[in-house]
Amino acid sequence: MLGGVEFAESQYQHMADCLPRQHGNVSMTNLQLLNALLYMVGNGCKWRGLPPQFGNWHTIYTPMNRWSKAGVPNRLFARLQAEKILAIRIELVCLDSTTVKVHPDGTGAQKKTIRKP
Repeated sequence: MLGGVEFAESQYQHMADCLPRQHGNVSMTNLQLLNALLYMVGNGCKWRGLPPQFGNWHTIYTPMNRWSKAGVPNRLFARLQAEKILAIRIELVCLDSTTVKVHPDGTGAQKKTIRKP
């Protein structure tokens, strides 16, 4: 696996019932989708930055987007923590001011009070 961590088949069996059942003609298994997500999160890359070994980025993005809207990651991480496979504690969220756009009036700049005729 590129980048290190991936779920093994035995670990996947612990969480398989948390994931939606695949229907129809699917090109990737849920295990492959999870390992692509692990790579992306572990390496901090964007969807389009996934290596070609994982396949087309959009093929991975589409089910992940559906899963996110359905709350699948929350159920999955709760199961992984309950079975002591994964330990995550989120205590702090930071916003970098370079990514937050502020209207010029909100920056503390002096306002023009004198009108010119």
